[in-house]
Amino acid sequence: MLVDLQTLPPEGQAIDRTLDASALSFDASEFRIAKPVSLHGHLTKADDDAYRLEGELASAIEISCVRCLESFESDVRETLNLLYLPQSRNVSSSEDDDASLSDDDLAVSFYTDDEIDLAHMIWEQITLALPMKPICKSDCQGLCPSCGVNRNETTCSCVHDSVDPRWESLKGLIGS
Repeated sequence: MLVDLQTLPPEGQAIDRTLDASALSFDASEFRIAKPVSLHGHLTKADDDAYRLEGELASAIEISCVRCLESFESDVRETLNLLYLPQSRNVSSSEDDDASLSDDDLAVSFYTDDEIDLAHMIWEQITLALPMKPICKSDCQGLCPSCGVNRNETTCSCVHDSVDPRWESLKGLIGS
């Protein structure tokens, strides 16, 4: 899914596309795209060789809960404000070794051969939108550490009375 920058009109180009998950061929073990991805935006020329894409990306992904390991669906909605620069400008100097990134630096992508790959941008934005610790519901009880049963579905009779041996000597102080 490439956008040819040589044919971009001076007023820019509207981008309104809905893509099936099967149209996006990237390998992601962390998630699976569960609903079609809708991309709505506008691509304009920012300066001589820079282009700006503003718009919105929306879909849903299937991801595993970190507590119970069950898959669940999560909505993804990202506002886009990306600056595209030619790959030739993706260089760093020795002075940049200790430099920090600004918010503007994080919204920069690169293009090659006068084409912007929207499929790569979609993969990148969905990956960046992934939660650090996905949880299926706020009251997820997770798995029992002893028997491994999903405590959201059933209760177990495991006794969680183990005391760290380093604290064992303090156990006698309780009730004294």
